[in-house]
Amino acid sequence: STAIFVSILVSGTVAFSTSGGVTMLRSARGLGAARALANARTSSLAQRRSRFGALTMMVESTEPVMVWRQGYYENLAGGMVWRRGSYAARGASLAPNARAASGAPTPTVVEAADTSKTEEVEDCGCGEAVSLDDLKANIKVDIEKVGEIIRVMKSEGIKDKALLQPHIDELLALKAKWLSVTGQPYDLPKPGAKPKNEVPKKQAAPAAKGGKGGAEDGDFKITPRAEDYSKWYQDVISAAYMVDQSPVKGCMVIRPWGMAVWDELKDDLNRRIKAKGVQNAYFPLFIPMSFLSKEAEHVEGFAKECAVVTHHRLCANPDGSGLMPDPEAKLEEPLIVRPTSETIIWDMFGKWISSYRDLPLKINQWANVVRWELRTRPFLRSTEFLWQEGHTAHATKDEADAHAREMLEVYADTAREVLGVPVIRGCKSPSERFAGADETYTIEALMQNGWALQSGTSHFLGQNFARAFDVKFQTKDQTSELVWATSWGVSTRLLGALVMTHSDDAGLVLPPRVAPHQVVIVPVGRGKAENDAKVDAFVEKLSADLEKTGIRFHIDNRDMKPGGKFYDWERKGVPLRIEVGPRDVDAGQIVLSARIESEKITMPYDSATAASSILDKLDSIQNQMLAAAEARLTAMTRSCESYEDMKTVFLSASSETNQGQGLWLVPWKCDVENEEKIKVETKATIRCYPFEHNQEPPTGKKCFYSGEPATHMALFARAF
Repeated sequence: STAIFVSILVSGTVAFSTSGGVTMLRSARGLGAARALANARTSSLAQRRSRFGALTMMVESTEPVMVWRQGYYENLAGGMVWRRGSYAARGASLAPNARAASGAPTPTVVEAADTSKTEEVEDCGCGEAVSLDDLKANIKVDIEKVGEIIRVMKSEGIKDKALLQPHIDELLALKAKWLSVTGQPYDLPKPGAKPKNEVPKKQAAPAAKGGKGGAEDGDFKITPRAEDYSKWYQDVISAAYMVDQSPVKGCMVIRPWGMAVWDELKDDLNRRIKAKGVQNAYFPLFIPMSFLSKEAEHVEGFAKECAVVTHHRLCANPDGSGLMPDPEAKLEEPLIVRPTSETIIWDMFGKWISSYRDLPLKINQWANVVRWELRTRPFLRSTEFLWQEGHTAHATKDEADAHAREMLEVYADTAREVLGVPVIRGCKSPSERFAGADETYTIEALMQNGWALQSGTSHFLGQNFARAFDVKFQTKDQTSELVWATSWGVSTRLLGALVMTHSDDAGLVLPPRVAPHQVVIVPVGRGKAENDAKVDAFVEKLSADLEKTGIRFHIDNRDMKPGGKFYDWERKGVPLRIEVGPRDVDAGQIVLSARIESEKITMPYDSATAASSILDKLDSIQNQMLAAAEARLTAMTRSCESYEDMKTVFLSASSETNQGQGLWLVPWKCDVENEEKIKVETKATIRCYPFEHNQEPPTGKKCFYSGEPATHMALFARAF
């Protein structure tokens, strides 16, 4: 009974009794013998019970003679160096300087109160002994814990790879550690089960248009949209090498192909923004916490998403376990990692604006922002993402509101003309407004599965931020007034809209105006020197013609079969592929294969007209993609005046895969409570009050939910 009380009530010990009547104590997981004994002897329980005066800390004689030494920091001439853990014989000394560098004590002799026996306690570089059995037990506990997390997530229906993969990676790492420690896999094959292949078979690839062969990472089957829309999206952006998983949970690595698409979009949009009299600038990544607190609605809207910096340097942990924030380096005021820049920009506007001559002031910055997200999806929602944010100050309300609407038109035109994505322009409902805005204007796009995606916003901020930061200007009449403000932005979310609007089950489909390579030239039929020479000469002449017209092209001279190249560029969404072989050179022709068309076409090659013909083909592809997206938007936008009609569809189409949901245009009385009830019941939200249908109040119409006179025509949809 004594042992039971000690193990439960004395933190840091595990107790048991022997036949001799002496209470033996073992250290708990991760705790040294000396520390465990000290915990037991200084505990309130030990002090209350005199019989605890005779305690002996022992190590079982049946334990292995080898122990695991945890890693430690060693102080070398070049600085602190981390030494990895390893097995060593019990009692072996540490490396030179290891104890001092790690903060570990020298081997300790633990004395019992009623005996003269002593025992040397093994030091593993952190001041504590870890036996092989304990190490195996610790790894097993960790494996079971992570496995349970994965099982719970799957039982809740979570299929998002971005959410599951970090835990799966952790589980695999733990099992690999188990294998290295024990020499056998953690998951032993069941009796009668077939042994697993050492190298797993890769998934069969879908038939590649234009030939056989896989891409550089081997064959990879993209999940069909109709089977699992979310998985399809993840597969498409992975197969196209647009993104990769990051070691930081919730963040993504944008690979060169994905970054190249963003750069094309960014360059086009940047020109359009500058054409509106806006100048680019850059502001700090860190924002004083007090700034965020100045605008009440703003801080309430972003408080739960903010990452906070509290220290300005690290130091070695005294217990040798790694690094820790230096207690002496705490900041006087915590800094917020930029979730958006209104507050810090308006602090600067207060310095730059004093007279009506300083207005309007129009500033834009291209930057990254951090908003702590629990559920992430590459491009659509991530903890860190890239964007542009514009901020302007104006002398009048009308001028500011007009500018906010003007920038929304810039976004709508960019989405349509560059990305081939048609959008609906409108005003957000009060519950969906940007924190601190008087009005939020939005462009909403429709994805192939019938869900909406907010693709850009522009905010009329009124005088809220000017009032919070006391930004006033002197008018022509020598009076002092607060300025009027706007802010507007789009992000890498537009790439998600692009993918889900145009791509298919074979992979990514890119509109020519945003494709890094609008044309890829693939020489074929190579092998003979004379054929290679004439094909190369022909390709050089073709390249010169394309370059004159400004077409972005790439010549694929990789040492691989043509079929593999065709498949690779198809998954990357290149709009147009040109094949040139010896026979084509002899016939004076080129073979064209468009990404959105199933058939190849042969075109006579004339150096004077070939490039312009190819340019016309690219324009045709762009127009076809836009037309298909517009037809889908029209077909999947419905009108109704009965909530039950919409509810029935949404409740029977609850998953992302179902394509029957679409957009619903309905008469609506603005009511935040009713809006929330519909969201809870159907998961549909008001995407916007479309400008097109709200130029005049909907007189004579009743709200499809409450039956009261309608105030707006509202667009409901499920949304990403």
